[in-house]
Amino acid sequence: MNELSTLREAVSTIKQAILQSQYHAVKLIIGEQLSLYFGIGFYISHNSRSGTWGTGALTRISEQLRRELPGLRGFSATSLKNMRTFFEFWSPFLNRQPTADDLPQSRHINIDSLSLQRWPTELNELNREEFLSISFSHHVEILRKTTVLQEVLFYIHQTVLHKWDKYELRDKLKADIYHTQGTTANNFLQTMPSVQARKAIGMFKDEYLPDFINVEEIEVSKADDVDERVVEQEVIRNIKRFIMTFGRDFAFMGNQYHLEIFNEELFPDLLFFNRELNCMVVIELKKGAFKPAYIGQLQTYMRVLDDKVRKPHENPTIGILLCKSEDKAFVEYVIRDYNRPMGVSTYKTAADMEERIRRSLPDMEEMRKLLIDNPEME
Repeated sequence: MNELSTLREAVSTIKQAILQSQYHAVKLIIGEQLSLYFGIGFYISHNSRSGTWGTGALTRISEQLRRELPGLRGFSATSLKNMRTFFEFWSPFLNRQPTADDLPQSRHINIDSLSLQRWPTELNELNREEFLSISFSHHVEILRKTTVLQEVLFYIHQTVLHKWDKYELRDKLKADIYHTQGTTANNFLQTMPSVQARKAIGMFKDEYLPDFINVEEIEVSKADDVDERVVEQEVIRNIKRFIMTFGRDFAFMGNQYHLEIFNEELFPDLLFFNRELNCMVVIELKKGAFKPAYIGQLQTYMRVLDDKVRKPHENPTIGILLCKSEDKAFVEYVIRDYNRPMGVSTYKTAADMEERIRRSLPDMEEMRKLLIDNPEME
């Protein structure tokens, strides 16, 4: 290794150490801030709800804080109320409820004893690392929209997963994606640990539109003539875009992935690995409507993958069946008693879309020219 390569390696190593340290520092700062606001929220709740303070007390406290700490930000009367809301929502889920003993005297808030980084909780669904990695502003936005625990946990996870800033989160809350986004018909909650199930539910949609699968381009007269092998080959040819259709953290392992057991050869259509879920995801494509028999085939693939391919530290395989159409209620009825995690979604090709929607899409040939002229856009 020459000197230049050695120096580059040294720079890369030191850079990674710096970035990792900065990341840990930010996490610690956010955790300390949340603990501070939780403690102040407790103090405010204890005094305001008991009648110790009169009307307008928070406004006067905020004004006096600004006088005594010039330049102080984030402690308006509204912010103080948000801290109280933050405390009052989360405190019931703690293993030990805060009491007046945590306020040994009226002028003291023991932040160490109220540290959320160490406070025990029996709420299995709560991912403490995720909870402590989003800012107080994010928490406030979520609690303004909902106080339903599962919905709150959903938005915390999605914020961390997609790295939303406060304004992106606000848009998602306004769109009410918890209730309006289509999720694949699945049995995840019955077959997976609750935290992992919630991640999987938020990861897979009920319908996919791989718009690179253009019926006219693959020389068939009708959309119904496109069979699963043609769709599979188009997916393989455009694997980068297909992975982005599913989301972050998917890695492609292969198509027609060869499996063998008891002298029987099996070839699942597509196999991925998801880093977030730490498991393989096997996808089976079908050209027509959902049929219960497809589930048995998918279950077989999942069983063999878990027995023959899965590594000891990995979670059980998830199976996704992609069909042209489905009755979601019927699908959920069929799969609810299966003991392996699976979901059923539908897909559309460009020919399946309404004409007005197709006209709004960019011309494929124009897109190709644009990509050829600007290869960095790939």
